[in-house]
Amino acid sequence: MEKRLFNFSSGPAVLPVPVLERIRDEMLCLPGCGASVMELSHRSKQFIAIQEAAKQRLIRLLNIPSDYDVLFLQGGARLQFSMIPMNLLRGQSGAAQYVLTGSWGKYAVGEAKKEGKTETIYDASASNYDHVPADLELKISPDASYVHITSNETIQGVQFQHDLTSAAPLVCDCSSDILHRPIDVSKYGLIYACAQKNAGPAGVTVVIIRKDLLARSSESLPGYLNFNNHAKEDSMWNTPPTFAVYVLGLVTEWVEKTIGGLDAMYKINQEKAKIVYDAIDRHPSIYLAHAQKASRSLMNATFRFPNEDLEKAFLAQAQSHGLDSLKGHRSVGGIRASIYNAMPMAGVQTLAQLMDDFASKNA
Repeated sequence: MEKRLFNFSSGPAVLPVPVLERIRDEMLCLPGCGASVMELSHRSKQFIAIQEAAKQRLIRLLNIPSDYDVLFLQGGARLQFSMIPMNLLRGQSGAAQYVLTGSWGKYAVGEAKKEGKTETIYDASASNYDHVPADLELKISPDASYVHITSNETIQGVQFQHDLTSAAPLVCDCSSDILHRPIDVSKYGLIYACAQKNAGPAGVTVVIIRKDLLARSSESLPGYLNFNNHAKEDSMWNTPPTFAVYVLGLVTEWVEKTIGGLDAMYKINQEKAKIVYDAIDRHPSIYLAHAQKASRSLMNATFRFPNEDLEKAFLAQAQSHGLDSLKGHRSVGGIRASIYNAMPMAGVQTLAQLMDDFASKNA
């Protein structure tokens, strides 16, 4: 069998090896079903049990209160950029307030402007999105329809390190860091996350919405774009992405049973990130960190080199060491090491060792 690389891709991203092995073993015939999971009817008792198990694991891991619905949708975060203002802003008197800490928040507010009144209450673009704001810097209106943040910006590598408090419903794009630590769901009106960065494969998007907000969804909305339709039908209003839901269920089972829950997962993620950032900080003349220290992401470490020749040489050596997909996003360049939940400790240790060796030879 071909050797696996250490996959630092930002998404679709690395999956836990035990999950991949189980998918392999069950692909042809899911135990007790006589068919592949990709062949099961979404209305079958077998798939309904799979989806419910995935939902209940999310509820347990995130300690989701009973006054929230958990939906499995499609279209990724991009669809939610539009679907959220359609449901939560249409017909409301207050503006939707957006906090821009990177590229994805910028895309989100761009879509919301098409639907209704928006306000950008914080924009870190002047510093090239190298930090997230302190709580006191946010001028949140209690009359806002909602306040939108991006918990982790994958391109710039900045992350909110705690749950914010907001008088208005807080909406959070958790696409790239869901399940990386415990969060207080009760502080949020809506949380959404496409799975392919930290929770599963591309194809399924998790939406956790407080039930009272469902009343805002207008009957004039197209059917798929109405949160109420999906909540009433338990994510079965249309055919759900069955395979992606199945894998998300396996990933949540891995976090719950193998890792030991989100407290344990958070500790591991802190340890992995420290290894990478310590290597950056040991060689500040070679590795030019993008994010300010207090805002550094545990999921995406970003840095540049003094010149492109060093960057090209580093990427070539990384590939020879089995370290793949480290090149930064095309809009910013540099290096991006995505160290999601499933990145093994050996991967970050190998990366840090290469960084030390490379710096000693090129200082």
